[in-house]
Amino acid sequence: MRKAVAALTVLLFTAPFVMAKGGGHAPIESSLYNPFIVTLIIIMIILLLAIGLLAHVLLGAASYYYQRQKETAQKSASSTTLKALSIIALLFVAAPSFAQDGDATVAAVQTTSSYGGLSATTFYFMTGVIAVEILVLFVLLYQLRVFLAKGKKQAEEAAGVIAYKPKPAISFWNKMNSFQPLERESQIDTGHDYDGIRELDNRLPPWWLYGFYISIIAAGIYLWRYHVSHSGPSSIEEYQIAMNEAEVQKAAYLKNSANNVDENTVKVLTAAADIEGGQKVFAQNCAACHGKAGEGVVGPNLTDDYWLHGGSIKDVFKTIKYGWPDKGMRSWKDDLSPVQIAQVASYIKSIHGTNPPNAKPQQGDLYKEEEGNKTDSVSNKATEVTKK
Repeated sequence: MRKAVAALTVLLFTAPFVMAKGGGHAPIESSLYNPFIVTLIIIMIILLLAIGLLAHVLLGAASYYYQRQKETAQKSASSTTLKALSIIALLFVAAPSFAQDGDATVAAVQTTSSYGGLSATTFYFMTGVIAVEILVLFVLLYQLRVFLAKGKKQAEEAAGVIAYKPKPAISFWNKMNSFQPLERESQIDTGHDYDGIRELDNRLPPWWLYGFYISIIAAGIYLWRYHVSHSGPSSIEEYQIAMNEAEVQKAAYLKNSANNVDENTVKVLTAAADIEGGQKVFAQNCAACHGKAGEGVVGPNLTDDYWLHGGSIKDVFKTIKYGWPDKGMRSWKDDLSPVQIAQVASYIKSIHGTNPPNAKPQQGDLYKEEEGNKTDSVSNKATEVTKK
């Protein structure tokens, strides 16, 4: 048995490397550097060792059971297990035939899609072997369970214990909870007594065990998907994706909210980017009438304390937006967006008190900022820093 398992292990480990070579072609880089194929090989070896171990245990159980029956039954069980292992051995021995189908097969493999760096033929072969191993594993487990149940039944009959048969109506419920009748408590009593409380050797309920097995399978799938094959985003990657989407949504919201500004909701913008944007728009559209520094040419001086139509941020925004056509100030609402108008108005407020050369004489009425409005002075400081 051990020799058969060792031989199968050698065939299992060497089969993928034999399949990776084509007749008459250049050698391919060793598959030992491919974590995907190494993982599959490890899985196949573990399953193969589990099959060998279960086969050995199954032979022992069969020997125990058939020792009381017939000598030929033991040979039959041994031959059945050996036949199953022989079939697996034949599958591994036949592995090179999948990889040596001639140049046409090699060309076809090269045109098909790869799986984790493996050709389609190699991938399907290795996964097929794993599937066969799992199937054989389940068959051996089932056979072992049958032999153990028969051996337990024989032992109980020899001891004169009457087997407990639950009622059909509650049979499934009892099986799922592994309930034991009161008549069998003496058999599962461990002999430990604590102030009249006896300890019984009850098994865990099957529903709990099945849930535990399912959680192990789910954990394996999760580990493979998110940490081995990386076919799904990890928790950190999901967080980063969510943060990027939030930034896009935030930018879209701020853009829409900024475009909704008007003469009633406008505020002085103090960010350097807004002041710089307002300065560019002012130089392109306003400098011809008001001067490059706001000193005034045809239009009034925008740096002193006197204003023709009010000097608050709302008044300046309204003047730019609607204009004063009767005094030569055109409307800019069709040429500039609300954001650009707010930036120009903020820039104009930022150059207050700069006293540029060749400033135009005072026009209009004296305007003083309200005591609670401190934003203009802040914007002036921000502009001075920007200019420096």
